[in-house]
Amino acid sequence: MTFEVIVIDFSHIKALWETRVKKYKEQCKKEKQRIEQSALEKIKKEWTFILECRNKGIPQAVYMKHGFVDTELKIPEREEQNSDKKDLIVNEKPKTDKFIFHLFGEQWEELPESLKEKTYLKQLYVNKTRIRIIPEYIRFFQKLNVLDMSQNKISTIPSEIGYLKSLKELNVSFNNIKEIPPELGDCENLEKLDLSGNLDLMELPFELSNLKKVTFVDLSANKFCSIPICVLRMSMLKWLDISNNNLKDLPQDIDRLEELETLLLQKNKLTYLPQELTNISKLRLLVVSGDSLVEIPSSLEENPSLKYVKLLDNPIDGSLDLEDDEDLNENNQDREIFEKEFMKAYIKDLTERETTPTYTTKVSLSLHI
Repeated sequence: MTFEVIVIDFSHIKALWETRVKKYKEQCKKEKQRIEQSALEKIKKEWTFILECRNKGIPQAVYMKHGFVDTELKIPEREEQNSDKKDLIVNEKPKTDKFIFHLFGEQWEELPESLKEKTYLKQLYVNKTRIRIIPEYIRFFQKLNVLDMSQNKISTIPSEIGYLKSLKELNVSFNNIKEIPPELGDCENLEKLDLSGNLDLMELPFELSNLKKVTFVDLSANKFCSIPICVLRMSMLKWLDISNNNLKDLPQDIDRLEELETLLLQKNKLTYLPQELTNISKLRLLVVSGDSLVEIPSSLEENPSLKYVKLLDNPIDGSLDLEDDEDLNENNQDREIFEKEFMKAYIKDLTERETTPTYTTKVSLSLHI
């Protein structure tokens, strides 16, 4: 029996692999640079920063700047309070800022009694607590212009909210709210309304049509089947986020929103975009999910002044071993918060790019929390 043996000059193999290793290291270096400059890396950096702030009990309002995370902020050490509730922070700013009140901490289940006496407040921030109600005595805070009660366990907004005539910003995002009182329409000076992440909110009262000064509305991560009629009556509206709902189509009179500049529609069930969208002359950013869309006005894609963005949504693994509905709800809200931070970073990156102003971008979203 004869065996054939191939003799190889190993010096050639060594040279070949040295060349391949060198190319591989160069590719790794380029990939590392690309990732460092990408929006995903920004999000990772922001979330690391946010978690560090949360662990030190620092209120969200301290490190949020115009809706975005200010990662350049030097994180102060956590203030230790002479309180029996350790892990909590009631942070009233210095006396020079006595009109702003912060409450932060997951062990808080109700507002402190001392708050009743602070009706002179102009800004009230209650974040990441387990508080379930907004008290009726909120009606006495007549000078309040910012009410931020996001990321709590609030289930209802009292009708007394309508007494806040000076209110300009209302943020009750990521709570358990299922119904909005019609009295909110009496807050005639309201400019910013954030109801995102309540998950089960399905409709808004028509009385909110009275909010003629509103420029920002966020209804994302709820269960709206259509854009509420009251929203279409907000003539000054510039930013509308109704992503991650159950929209199947858009109203034919959507062009009533003549001042609209940003429209976020991704993660819905839309199969087409109406021609009427092209009538909104001030529209500068349109974000949709492209998987189900079969009909898109060509003038949208060809508009030189419009950033038209298509997102490709990957299914999210829902196989979670959780004990009860509350855990499931918290997990869903955490995922939605992460996705919103992703979109904020992505939109900010888009607006800062010095590229041709018209393009279609496809991004694959696959977020697992």
